[in-house]
Amino acid sequence: MPAYNVGMQAEKRREFAVFFFLTFILAPILAVLIVAGYGFAVWMYQLIAGPPSV
Repeated sequence: MPAYNVGMQAEKRREFAVFFFLTFILAPILAVLIVAGYGFAVWMYQLIAGPPSV
């Protein structure tokens, strides 16, 4: 097997690992943190300003 194929295989493996990490680990964690942070901010605001009134 030529050396460039070994390098390309290693690059493909690393690219797949980065894709897997971003798609299945980082993106869900960021989504949960963003939604939770927004909910926390609204909750803190309502503790100070009171619930919205009609």
